[in-house]
Parts: sequence; C-alpha cells; structure tokens
Amino acid sequence: MPDDKIIKRGEKLVALFNTAPIKHTFGMTFRYDSEGSAIFELPYNPRFDHALRGIHGGAIATLIDNAGWFTVAARHDTWIATVEFQTRLLEPVEKEKLISRGWLIRAGKSLSTAGMEVKTEGGRLIAVGSGTFAVTSVPFGHNA
Repeated sequence: MPDDKIIKRGEKLVALFNTAPIKHTFGMTFRYDSEGSAIFELPYNPRFDHALRGIHGGAIATLIDNAGWFTVAARHDTWIATVEFQTRLLEPVEKEKLISRGWLIRAGKSLSTAGMEVKTEGGRLIAVGSGTFAVTSVPFGHNA
C-alpha cells in the first residue's frame, strides 16, 4: 500500500492527465490501484488499427510508456523524464479493449526503473516492457 504522499501525488497526476490532449485523442482512462501501480485503459478504436486491422504497436507502446512513467512519477517529489523504454509485442490483438499496468522496480535518486505490461480486458498478455526514468530537479507540481 503506498503512503499518503504517493497517494496525493497520484491524485494530482490523474487530474493532470485528464487535461492532456493525448487522453482525449486516445480516449484512455487512468487510475492508480491499491499498490500504487498506474493503470491505463484504452477502449478499442478502429482509428488505431494498422493496415491488416490489428491494433498498431505504437498505440500499445504508448500504453507501456504511460504505465511506467506515471507509476514512477508518483514516487518522486520532482518531475521525471523518460530516458528510454522498450516494448516487446507478444501477440497480435484486434478489436479489444487494452489495459496497461506499471510497477516500480527501483526508485533511485537519479534514475528509477519500472516494469510494464499490456493485457486484453480478458487477461491475455499482449506486450511487456521496461523503462528508465530520470529524476529531474524541477519540483513536482511546477506548471501543474
């Protein structure tokens, strides 16, 4: 269970995400679970299909990045920046709602690491990933 400070930062991050253009473009929803993991849900939208009608890997990679970044961001007093993330696409998926989840691997002073996954609503594992995030000196809440 995350401490009160993480919960409060998480509430601010959810509110901030709800104002982001990407949220409205993708139609994603975002919340934290009881463990402090960022959870994103992407309803099926045919505008994110590739030419063979499966959901494009770029949409899946966006879910991976968001899950990791927001999981790590709630644990720091300053903003973080994505250094790198990798996505391993395991199975094709079409016409299904997708759910991503991040979990903290390590919260460091200068770099933090998260693991991420994307599943279908029915629980089928579609993609896994990991990411490294730099801890900046910009105070949390700056311009938020």
